[in-house]
Amino acid sequence: MTTRTIAELEADIAALRAAAERAGTALACLFSSADEFEAEIVRVRRAQGAYRPRRHRWHVILSACVIGLLVLAFVLF
Repeated sequence: MTTRTIAELEADIAALRAAAERAGTALACLFSSADEFEAEIVRVRRAQGAYRPRRHRWHVILSACVIGLLVLAFVLF
């Protein structure tokens, strides 16, 4: 069995504490609550364009109505 000096034991304990602190911070979450996490998800999705209004359908419906009215006008006159 090897003998260790007090200085070596203290160095090992200090290294163990430092490793434990690094491990604790590595597992920490960036957000303090679920509300902050969800708000960040919404912000990122808005930046990607996920919550834009769907105006494309209205353009298609409006175009179909105008074309239908024009066809009706040509048929009647």
